Amino acid sequence: MSEIAGALVPVLPQSRRVRRRLPLNRGGAFGLVVVALVVIAAIAAPMLSSYGPAESALTKTLRPPSREHWLGTDQLGRDLFTRILYGARVSLAIGLVTVGISGAIGLVLGLISGYLGGVTDVLLMRLVDVQLSFPFILLALTVNAILGIGLQNIILTLIITGWVVYARLVRGEVLALKALDYIEAARALGAPRTRIIARHLLPNLWTPVIILSSLQVAQFIVAEAAISFLGFGVQPPTASWGNMLNEGKTYIYNAWWMTTFPGLALVLTALGVNLVGDWLRDTLDPRLTT
Repeated sequence: MSEIAGALVPVLPQSRRVRRRLPLNRGGAFGLVVVALVVIAAIAAPMLSSYGPAESALTKTLRPPSREHWLGTDQLGRDLFTRILYGARVSLAIGLVTVGISGAIGLVLGLISGYLGGVTDVLLMRLVDVQLSFPFILLALTVNAILGIGLQNIILTLIITGWVVYARLVRGEVLALKALDYIEAARALGAPRTRIIARHLLPNLWTPVIILSSLQVAQFIVAEAAISFLGFGVQPPTASWGNMLNEGKTYIYNAWWMTTFPGLALVLTALGVNLVGDWLRDTLDPRLTT
C-alpha cells in the first residue's frame, strides 16, 4: 500500500509547482498573456467594436487602417478589427471542442487497447495505422464531399484526425504503468479492472494528456484556418481567420491589411498556445524536472 501511495503522491503538488515556476518561465508567461488576451477579446467582441462582423458599407471598401477603422476594411467595407474579434470565437471554439472530444475518445480507446492487450490492442492499433495513412487535407476534402461544407463537418474532420494521437500516447503510458509493482499488487489482490483504471491508471495519465491537449489546440486552430482558406471550411459571411485570408489574397498588393492582420492574429494565437503547452510540459513532466 505504501508503494501505491508513493506513486500517487507526486500528483498533488503539481499546482504548487506550476505557481512557483511560472515567474521563471518567460515563454510560458508570454503565452498565457497572449491566450488570455485572445479569449477576453473573443468574449468581449460586441463591447470592443461598434460594428457587426457582417455589417458592410460599400462606400468604405478597401480602406487602410485609420481612427475610424483601426485595422482597415475589406472588399465589402466590413470592419476588419471586428471580423478578427469574431473570428477568434470560431477558432477558439473549434480548437477547444475538437480537443475535448478527440481527447476523450483517444483516452478511452488508448486505455482499452493498452490495458486489455491481445486482439483488442492489435485491432485498435491497426485502426490507428489506417487513420494515420490518410493525409489530413485529403481526409478533409473527402468528408466535405460526402457530408457537405459546414462548421460541424470541420469539427468532425478534426476529431477523426485527432483522436489517434491521444490513443497512441495513452496506450504507451498504460503499457508502462501496468507493469509497475503496485498495479501488479492491486491485480493480485483481486481489485476489479474499473477500480485499477480509475484509482491507479487515470491519475497518472492526466499530465501527458493535458500537455498534449494544450499543444493540439494550436494545431487544430491552424488546421481550421487551412481548411477555410481552401474554401472548404467556415463559409462567408461568418468571420473566420481562414476565410479572411482567402478573401484577402486577391487584394494582397493593394490592400495588404486584409491578409496581414488576420495572419498575425493566427500566428500569435498559435504561438501563445504552443508556449503554454511547452511550459506545461516543462512544469508537469517529472522526467524534465531537475
